[in-house]
Amino acid sequence: MAPNSDALGSTLVIGLGRFGSAVAATLDRLGQELLVVERNPSTVEKWAGRIPLVEADATNIDALRQVGAADFTTAVVGVGSSLEASVLITANLVDIGGVQIWAKATSREHGRILRRIGAHHVVYPEFDAGQRTAHLVGGRMLDYIELEKNGFAVVKMMPPREIQGFTIAESNVQAKYGVRILGVLAPGQQFEYATDTTRVEKDDVLIVSGDASLLDAFGRRP
Repeated sequence: MAPNSDALGSTLVIGLGRFGSAVAATLDRLGQELLVVERNPSTVEKWAGRIPLVEADATNIDALRQVGAADFTTAVVGVGSSLEASVLITANLVDIGGVQIWAKATSREHGRILRRIGAHHVVYPEFDAGQRTAHLVGGRMLDYIELEKNGFAVVKMMPPREIQGFTIAESNVQAKYGVRILGVLAPGQQFEYATDTTRVEKDDVLIVSGDASLLDAFGRRP
């Protein structure tokens, strides 16, 4: 069940909750080499035939060895509801060695424990989704990606009224608001990178980058 030793980008996903199943289904759709480990028989039955899947208890290090965990380049620990199971699985992967570990955490304390025992990356799906939604609510933003915590971000948004009908140079957004318009997507047209002569219209969608707080302010302009 393990991937070939020369395979690149092979991923072991442990747990088929909302987070794990989303990761697994997306990797499978992208054609990535994948194996999912799930211990709940009913969940295994539900997903059988849809993705590469094996029924096993990953809190048991011998079970992980039997599915060839050491042969994967990356492991995603999608178990979050049980702190004990999450920690045991992560610790097992650390002991096996040789795999980059991405682990889901349900709280900052949970995340600190996972990092201390050796997880290379900790993700907070519920927190990140809530934070992203907070940026989108009540403004012109359609999507929000924060590349640094409380730092640089990129957003997709509708243009404020004051820049509609003007070129990038005429609106002088960067000097006025400290953010940069990277590109413009006009209805029915291909995306184009913004230049000084790019004219922004009412129904355009903008890709804008800058400091998160400045983007928030710009995104809430009428």
